[in-house]
Amino acid sequence: MTLDKVVQSALDEAGLAYDRKDAGKYFVTLPGTKKLQTNVWLIEREHAFAVEAFVCRRPDEDHEQVYRFLLRRNAKLYGVHYTVDALGDIYLVGRFGKDTVTEAELDKILGQVLEAADGDFNTILEIGFATSIKREWDWRVSRGESLANLQAFKHLVEPEKVHEPGSLTAD
Repeated sequence: MTLDKVVQSALDEAGLAYDRKDAGKYFVTLPGTKKLQTNVWLIEREHAFAVEAFVCRRPDEDHEQVYRFLLRRNAKLYGVHYTVDALGDIYLVGRFGKDTVTEAELDKILGQVLEAADGDFNTILEIGFATSIKREWDWRVSRGESLANLQAFKHLVEPEKVHEPGSLTAD
């Protein structure tokens, strides 16, 4: 079976949304929970099979902390690693020998991309966009807008309540 057929079969079997842009070139959408979706390119190149997924735009602040987090995270990832482009945008990438890509292996790789992009997304936002999140929270509060999709960041804007000694009040 050709690599193109292996990829198409694996994506169909997993029930993933994708566009086949050309032979050996797929644009896949992985559904998430924290990061609502992760877009992934699967590309058969002359000598390798490439996986490239956009994770997050360039952090507004604390770049060093964000990149330190990503470098440490790289040590725990399977088949892919974090990188940044010339603008500082964050991606997950991987290169594989074409003969190593099977349906089972592609399932593991896409699972790792999803776990990392979705699982690390809020942490990246907390470190690299805390000021923007606080501003957005305040703006929504001032306008009576919903805070539903910011609840994961509530701890950034509302410090934990400290109870007086002997207080029987509970949250």
